[in-house]
Amino acid sequence: MSAETPVQSAGNLTRLRLRFRDWRGARPFWAGLFTLLGGVPIAYFPYATLKLGTMSIAMATTAGAGSLIIGVLLITLGLTMWFQQATRVFAGVAAIVLALVSLVVSNIGGFLVGFLLAMIGGALAVSWAPGKAKAAVAAEQADDAEDADDAEDAYDATRAEGPDGGHRVG
Repeated sequence: MSAETPVQSAGNLTRLRLRFRDWRGARPFWAGLFTLLGGVPIAYFPYATLKLGTMSIAMATTAGAGSLIIGVLLITLGLTMWFQQATRVFAGVAAIVLALVSLVVSNIGGFLVGFLLAMIGGALAVSWAPGKAKAAVAAEQADDAEDADDAEDAYDATRAEGPDGGHRVG
């Protein structure tokens, strides 16, 4: 390679992947995904008609409307976690409460699949904290290094004095 060799720019796929990676890193992505996926089986199973050979299995219950509401709310909370990071704690607590309610209302929480996904998503949302910018981290590390040097100097000064207040040798 020489200085005149044209620089190859990153491909469109690479740029999109890096942009998605930055977007995903600035929000509780996995919490939103688990919560969103938890709402799907909770809303789907009460209205599904499964075929087993020639036999149809319907899971319809009298609480089908409640299941649909819980499922749609969980999907909405998952999207809220992605696009409104400031409400992540509220959305996480609401997802946990809705997951617990789905055990009673919606076929044991979408046969435990939706329940577990929504509980994990809610817990991840409550525990997620935004990261610090690289400049802030570097400044904090520099401050910590200065504080450590000052503390070491103070320690050395107090060690140099003997028990009687005078300086000791050695």
